[in-house]
Amino acid sequence: MIRAIIVEDEEKARSNLMQILSEYCSNVEVVDAQDNVKSGVQAIQQHSPDLVFLDVHMQGETGFDLLEQIGKIDFEIIFTTAHNEYAVKAFKFSAIDYLLKPVDIDELINAVKKAGDKIKQDATKERYELVIENLKGQKSTFNKIALPTADGLIFVQVAEIIRCESEDNYTHFFLKGGERILVSKTIKYFEELLTDQDFFRVHQSHLINLNHIKEYHKGEGGYAIMSDDSAVIVSRRKKEAFLTKLSS
Repeated sequence: MIRAIIVEDEEKARSNLMQILSEYCSNVEVVDAQDNVKSGVQAIQQHSPDLVFLDVHMQGETGFDLLEQIGKIDFEIIFTTAHNEYAVKAFKFSAIDYLLKPVDIDELINAVKKAGDKIKQDATKERYELVIENLKGQKSTFNKIALPTADGLIFVQVAEIIRCESEDNYTHFFLKGGERILVSKTIKYFEELLTDQDFFRVHQSHLINLNHIKEYHKGEGGYAIMSDDSAVIVSRRKKEAFLTKLSS
């Protein structure tokens, strides 16, 4: 049984979440529900939950204020938020689950299942430290990303990524120093995340870090020589947009 706490300042949203959990997530026991940061901290310290449903914005405070007050994060978190593009992107960079309000039943069931699989993993604290770091200052870019692999999460500096190459529903990451990581998400997922970080999808199979290009050779589409001396083909239909991006 997963012991859970809800910290949500809207009474209707809080009641709705409790009802859905009761009906569709029989493996979750809600041991407490609070509506602000202070009482949420007290509830977590008292009950030592496995899982916390945490609202991002609460009465002039945030769920991240709660996390900073808690100190030791030894439980899983599912964030709930009204649509906030910046926060959602930070969650994705940190491999953290979130639910958009109003909560969708299927998405909730899936998030609870994933949280159950992650409970007690060693990387829990580092993931939440990363999302707090990414959200501070509302920066347009993020320095670090969490990459999900078969063995868990690997945290890497975005600037260390030279290129990404797709293989079915997986993506190979090639890093400075020759390290290679196989990640269990598609290249399209990372294209959406990394385009604002100076990455460009030059080919159906290739996403490259523009800061690591050494040379570009002309041709039908041409190809780029990267900082690790790899040659990455540029598709014909991407060539014009790629050259425009390089010159901007």
